[in-house]
Amino acid sequence: MNSYEGSHQAYRVVIERNVLSAMPDGVRLAADVYFPALGGARAPGTFPVILERTPYNKAAPAQVTKGKYFARRGYVCVIQDVRGRFASEGEWYAFAKEAEDGYATVEWLGTQPWSTGQVGTMGDSYAGSDQSALATLHPPHLAAMIVAVGASNYYHSSMRHNGTLEQRFLIYAFRMAATSKEAEADPALKIALQQVLMEKVPDMVRQFPLKAGTTLLRRLPSYERWAMDILTHADYDDYWKGFRGYAPSEYYDEHADVPTLYWGGWYDSYARNTTESYMRLSALKQSPQYLLMGPWTHGQYEVTHSGDLDFGTEAHVNYLDMKLLWFDHWLKGLRSEAVDWSPVRFFTMGSGDGRRVIQGAPGGPTDFPGRIHHGGYWRDASDWPLPETRFVPYFLHGDGSLSPDEPPAGGSEASRYTFDPRNPVPTIGGGISAVDDAMQPGGFDQRGRADFFGCRDTLPLNARPDVLTFETLPLAEALEVTGPIEMHLWASSSALDTDFTAKLVDVYPPSAEHPDGLAINITDSIIRARYRNSYEKPELLTPGQAYEFVFHLYPTSNIFKAGHRIRLDVSSSNWPRFDVNPNTGGPLGLEQRRREAHQTVCHDPDHPSHVVLPVQT
Repeated sequence: MNSYEGSHQAYRVVIERNVLSAMPDGVRLAADVYFPALGGARAPGTFPVILERTPYNKAAPAQVTKGKYFARRGYVCVIQDVRGRFASEGEWYAFAKEAEDGYATVEWLGTQPWSTGQVGTMGDSYAGSDQSALATLHPPHLAAMIVAVGASNYYHSSMRHNGTLEQRFLIYAFRMAATSKEAEADPALKIALQQVLMEKVPDMVRQFPLKAGTTLLRRLPSYERWAMDILTHADYDDYWKGFRGYAPSEYYDEHADVPTLYWGGWYDSYARNTTESYMRLSALKQSPQYLLMGPWTHGQYEVTHSGDLDFGTEAHVNYLDMKLLWFDHWLKGLRSEAVDWSPVRFFTMGSGDGRRVIQGAPGGPTDFPGRIHHGGYWRDASDWPLPETRFVPYFLHGDGSLSPDEPPAGGSEASRYTFDPRNPVPTIGGGISAVDDAMQPGGFDQRGRADFFGCRDTLPLNARPDVLTFETLPLAEALEVTGPIEMHLWASSSALDTDFTAKLVDVYPPSAEHPDGLAINITDSIIRARYRNSYEKPELLTPGQAYEFVFHLYPTSNIFKAGHRIRLDVSSSNWPRFDVNPNTGGPLGLEQRRREAHQTVCHDPDHPSHVVLPVQT
């Protein structure tokens, strides 16, 4: 077999800043263009182009590093400010309207005299999603993509989630406002917005939902309009479907057929989006589609932990080097390592021993309690879900057990609790893309903590009267859960509308370090009851009537070791990650009243609540 080839650092760099290109409507977008250089001038000839479109400032240090990295290795690297941000003209309206600008930019770059006509795109989060948006318009010069933690559909899983609102985006509106053109032009406004973010996020979150005209966002009309739109457009209507930036999945038939790497993390808020993009497009397209899933939180690919969990050095990847391998193969035709990648590569968590990984400098103090050694390792597969997956239902039982055994005839009394929207269950980790005073992403022992928003004590979360727990016996042998997870919850409520949550937990047995054991969140989800049958046409509940609520948890890959238990926690809130249902049936995002809901979870033969686990043997 021939050895691998790859670009090496053969050039210096010349940068042309604020290069303007006109969009079809005449608005000009600004880009910094990094050229390979020899002797202080642009290198002769043509080069493939790598494009990233960002709302986070093309001139930020990380972007400069990226641009120089690729230019030195024989690419023209272009970092563009999206419409309305930093040096680009126009009005910014987050996420929704990126397709047309992206298409025009790809075609502009593909026809430049220094371009080979081969344009690749890259970027994370917003810069991942705007790639998928432009790809739905099928630009002829688009040749390859790396979509990292990007959207398949913002309504179904990320901006909204099974009908609820992911409130991090309301905080996001303020974060983006603080770096807006309006703030840059008005120093007093900028300072005031920065003070909100530094001092007032907890107070703001406690007052959610936002009310138009009551915050500093009123000074930035397009920012406030966007925040209020995603808050109040609760149904999956034309507002969501009509924007390619919101709903690329609605346009997958029109999507460009180019090699694409979908890159995500188990504790990232785009985990469902990432795997769903791969599944849909690998089935629809002829060109190679790849999936890479690590144990990371949002964008943290070069760290080896998520929350309180440590995965060892195996979890680390070099982000720029992996991108180079990809583009060398698909844009330059080199036989880089990427030619031998499996279609699916993923990190299976859970092989660790649960001990605290001691932190501290060599020779320094060693009694600092470090992260929990959850461990794990990389795997290759031919497809996702894994072809050998057994989808096994684990049933909820009235005695609090969770097992593959169906509920017996006669059954037991249903389980009940009261959900008070004024006292929601606090968020302890999970798939969250924001890190701030309100939320922390990743895996954590599921108990209250003084540094977690909304916690009133340090008791286990399932000690609360509004959390139901169902768990297996200690496992006689390890069980691997890898793939998508689906919840089938039979439940009723006294309310016209309410929410139900499900959280899958890896329960460690007691040890000398953890006398009470550990309960580590692996994945979770939520559903808004009015959307149980349709996200387009909501239906309120008939109080007291049992319904089946079917919803997806985030996908994962975790080994539940021998002696551990698999636990499922059921409740009705996960706050402030998701907005709290007021239980009134009133208009979402506008309702100011709150009402208690008396919830009943069924687990009898006629109403067999269960979670479907993707078991590997």
